[in-house]
Amino acid sequence: MRYSKWIVALVVLLNAVFTGAVLYVFLKTGSEPITLIGCWFAFTTGELWLLSGITKAKVKVKQGGD
Repeated sequence: MRYSKWIVALVVLLNAVFTGAVLYVFLKTGSEPITLIGCWFAFTTGELWLLSGITKAKVKVKQGGD
């Protein structure tokens, strides 16, 4: 479980850094990288979704569920 908590914390930190970088780019250029933003957040959301699925499966096995 510690590994998954570390991954979640890392994803949150990377999203914050990415958002700051995008805001900086927007400040300097006046345009936003729409495709890059969409792909980045789709990737990180997908990673967290898959990690939650793995965690749910491990909990289910540990509890002796179906």
